[in-house]
Amino acid sequence: MPLPKEGKVYTYGDLLMWPEEERIELINGQPFMMTPPSRIHQEISRELLTAFSVYLKDKGCRVYSAPFSVRFPSGNEKSDKEIKTIVEPDIVVVCDESKLDDEGCKGAPDLIVEIVSPSTARKDKVEKFNLYEKAGVKEYWIVEPEQKVVMVFILEDGRYRIVKTYSEDDSIKVSIFDDLTINLKEIFKRI
Repeated sequence: MPLPKEGKVYTYGDLLMWPEEERIELINGQPFMMTPPSRIHQEISRELLTAFSVYLKDKGCRVYSAPFSVRFPSGNEKSDKEIKTIVEPDIVVVCDESKLDDEGCKGAPDLIVEIVSPSTARKDKVEKFNLYEKAGVKEYWIVEPEQKVVMVFILEDGRYRIVKTYSEDDSIKVSIFDDLTINLKEIFKRI
């Protein structure tokens, strides 16, 4: 199948037919080509993934890093192949195992982290922000590598409320867990 074109609405079924090496997200059926991540992006992702992985060992939640498919059904699809919103967040934490399958996660993860680059900033701060809020993702982090800051949003009454913008000298208390704090000095140490 040819790669997606702007203006046409696509589904998960279409996405599965495109070449595997092409990383594409769909938001409301609109395709977004994903660019390869930078070295700094990968280092931040690895450090955050490690912090979550160590904490979640022997606990009920699981953490995954991209490429990991998250499908957001609208509710009126007859099959998964009709889902029009499929994203690959940098990091996801899922505490409801019934949402996990061989394809990834179907439904809202509990926490999502997006590490922005100049080419993804608008999508992460607008389209994905609105998508995750509407889908019910409890906690959303936007990491800005160049500024070494993390914006943390918590879902309250169906809307995101910014908790704080944290700098590299801060520690983040993860709201979905009672006893997890992530030291950003450790996350940004190699940048």
